[in-house]
Amino acid sequence: MTELVPVLLEQKEVLRNLLEKYLCEFAQYSRQDVEEDGLYHYRWLDCYWTDPNRFPYFIKADGKLAGFAMVNDYPEIPEHRPDFCLAEFFVMPRYRRMGIGKEAAFQLFGRHRGRWQFQRHPRNLPSVHFWNRVVDEYTHGRYELIEGYPSASYEDGTPADVFFFDNSL
Repeated sequence: MTELVPVLLEQKEVLRNLLEKYLCEFAQYSRQDVEEDGLYHYRWLDCYWTDPNRFPYFIKADGKLAGFAMVNDYPEIPEHRPDFCLAEFFVMPRYRRMGIGKEAAFQLFGRHRGRWQFQRHPRNLPSVHFWNRVVDEYTHGRYELIEGYPSASYEDGTPADVFFFDNSL
């Protein structure tokens, strides 16, 4: 059973720990280096409890922590003003390829209705395949994907692939 559970302020350190695992894995695509203390430091973490338009969630599988998802309304592409952006999404390796990520994404999209926008790194091929399948299935093919969007790029300079869809209906 997959659950999407809001992260409470007193659980922030747990999310911080999971973010470090996520950022370490993602660094192979973004080529981001750790800071001098050996950590990546997700700089917007505190904002998820001070900004009303940020929503952190734990992904749980049979009651155990399996990952997290973070939603906000800060657009990847400002000229396409969304209601929601998927800022971060992570399923720990042990829980991948079991349908947990797909179920969590479906729950997340169902919980936040409106115009969505989010990006993926094109060199992260597992993510590319995952999001192609999930977004296509969730929207029944009613989405737009712009690969290599010129004004959305990662720290390494790679242009992002950006998804757009509307589930407000």
